[in-house]
Amino acid sequence: MKVELIAHTPNPEELIAKSAKLCYSKVGVSEIAEKMTEDDARKFLKMLMSFSHASPIEHASFTFAVEGVSRTLTHQLVRHRIASYSQQSQRYVKLDDFHYVIPPQIEANPEAKAVFIEAMDHARDAYGKITELLMAQKGDLKKSAAEKASIEDARYVFPNACETKIVFTMNARTLLHFFEMRCCTRAQWEIRAMATEMLRQVKAVAPTLFALAGPACVNGPCTEGAMSCGRMEEMRAYYRNLGEN
Repeated sequence: MKVELIAHTPNPEELIAKSAKLCYSKVGVSEIAEKMTEDDARKFLKMLMSFSHASPIEHASFTFAVEGVSRTLTHQLVRHRIASYSQQSQRYVKLDDFHYVIPPQIEANPEAKAVFIEAMDHARDAYGKITELLMAQKGDLKKSAAEKASIEDARYVFPNACETKIVFTMNARTLLHFFEMRCCTRAQWEIRAMATEMLRQVKAVAPTLFALAGPACVNGPCTEGAMSCGRMEEMRAYYRNLGEN
């Protein structure tokens, strides 16, 4: 898995502080900016994060490029609807030798791993054969057009394990909710690993904004009820110190 923060709003914490302060000020943003020091912005943002006034947080956005993850992960990711996504297309990109993600539990079991790899090989072979058979029926089309029309249906044999690449942008408010949901121990292992690395990277850019980001238990009680992992203190320490080592 490769996770990279490729773009973000410049000076996100300062922007949020100025935007929020405007709501309570008689003067405009220019005058607010002139008087606001970096320390002022940090203190005001810290105070803002304790309020329910969250809309100013939406002004800052972060864009990630992720590779080496499965379609299982991206099917979960796109459920976070307040975001923008650009994913590698199986309709336009022919995947002759598709890569796939092996879950750790299967990786650790030799017999299960052998069955899994065999299934992946069958899917790869089926994709190639179906593509060839469908292309043979489209002799009246140019090769590129015939291939595109064929892989559009041949891709149906691909498993959820199929590796994919995606670029997505979320505003800071959406990210905080995303981390709350996906950094939790109850989240699926792959998206949790991605979310944790995302959080590590945004903390380096906006440490005050994301100081208490992570699963719900980092900044309050566990919200999972009977499903709680019971490791709240451990999780709080881990996510509060994330990125400092």
